[in-house]
Amino acid sequence: MKNRYTHFIVLCLASFSASYADDGVKQRPPNILFCISDDQSWLHAGAMGDPIVKTPAFDRVAKEGILFMNAFADAPSCGPSRAAILAGQHIWRLREAGNIHSRFPEDLVNYVDILKREGYFTGSYAKGWGPGQVKTDQGWTSNTKENPAGKKFKDFEEFYKSKPKDKPFSFWLASYDPHPPYRLNSGRESGMDPNKVIVPPVLPDNDIVRNNILDYYYEIERFDKTVMDALELLEAAGELDNTIVVITSDNGMAFPRAKATLYDLGTHMPLAIRWPAKIADPDRSYEGFVTLSDLAPTFLEAAGQKVPNVMSGKSLMPVFLNKKDRNKAHREAAYTAMERHDGCRAGGKGYPCRALRTKDFLYIRNYEPDRWAAGDPDSKNCAREIAFGEVGPGPTKTFLMANEGTYPNLYQLAFGKRPYEELYDLREDPFQMNNLAAGEKYVDIKNDLGKQLQEYTKKTGDPRALGELAPWDYYPYYGPINNKSWSVDEIPK
Repeated sequence: MKNRYTHFIVLCLASFSASYADDGVKQRPPNILFCISDDQSWLHAGAMGDPIVKTPAFDRVAKEGILFMNAFADAPSCGPSRAAILAGQHIWRLREAGNIHSRFPEDLVNYVDILKREGYFTGSYAKGWGPGQVKTDQGWTSNTKENPAGKKFKDFEEFYKSKPKDKPFSFWLASYDPHPPYRLNSGRESGMDPNKVIVPPVLPDNDIVRNNILDYYYEIERFDKTVMDALELLEAAGELDNTIVVITSDNGMAFPRAKATLYDLGTHMPLAIRWPAKIADPDRSYEGFVTLSDLAPTFLEAAGQKVPNVMSGKSLMPVFLNKKDRNKAHREAAYTAMERHDGCRAGGKGYPCRALRTKDFLYIRNYEPDRWAAGDPDSKNCAREIAFGEVGPGPTKTFLMANEGTYPNLYQLAFGKRPYEELYDLREDPFQMNNLAAGEKYVDIKNDLGKQLQEYTKKTGDPRALGELAPWDYYPYYGPINNKSWSVDEIPK
């Protein structure tokens, strides 16, 4: 990249020359650069082994820091996932923010607010928390012009130029990439080879799907370039090594049986973290399970702030330091959840489910198996009048919907109803295509995992586990509505 920041950086270097040292002078807390793409599954980064997509920024952060092999979004839907990141809690603890196209309650704990109150200069770029309503009478009012992720800036350069020289920063560097729609043939035209695409077995393997995946890859690369620009700016300013850099995504790829599902293509996230000041033994991978709600307590602890007791996430600082007490942060499982992804069922109903993901198994509990998991096939029951509206739009979905007879199994996996319980043996079925929950061979494992899920969600206050009225089906929906007859049911009296 051409150094278009040269004059500016020279001035910054002068102001930072009186640096904070360890010789009795209190060090300034670390900067935090949180980079989040929009709809990217864990497989699709160079450091994760993808043979096509080029992600030099992600790969650098992974090599100079830690690559997390088992990182999971708290929800496979952008609004709830981003709310969980900000609040450091599971989505069943977030009230309205557990739905997409909802609101972020004003009293909900938010790591950005805490850091701002404690002297951090905060800001965001592109897609912060959302999509959702930030200007309601109950919550983020019209007098609050900032997104919960921070005041919006046109890019990271503008934010950095605006930063007071004596303050650390926390910046939410987001993107709308690789969210569809994609520019058709953008991947192929950029020189990517469709013959090298590794098509997930839950999708048809043909030219249409391969080309669609290449267009998705093109946007991943565009997001990575945005991150690289920020890294290079910080490096030129001498600030990079005192900055915690996190690169991840909010939920999985917007393809059938991925985004808006609790399967790995929907929840398993790319995650790399770099912080030379504290990360011992860089260029290593971490196999323990983490969820993105662990990031808020991590940022607060790194900044020297008390982690609020309400946060269910656990700080990753022991993992960074690679100390003996790192097992305090090590988990053997991740818990994920789903409520209303979009308004694609009559009465504004969602598809409530919870999942427990271990090294070898994925257990899912679908609380309303009579509902259509992918959204109603009758477009009249969707706010936007789209059939199976919770599946990402694009050529792959269109092709699969038109070819049910040719791909009956893949069609059913993508659009069919699902039973109350699902169980997958990941050692034999890494893409979760063969549900074993009804088999006698796995009955003990299913029961054990189901009990573990029930106990954990109950302990952490999930209304569904506690047998209470679950409110998510009745919260207002602030998303696009093309269907004038569509509405959300009122909470039962």
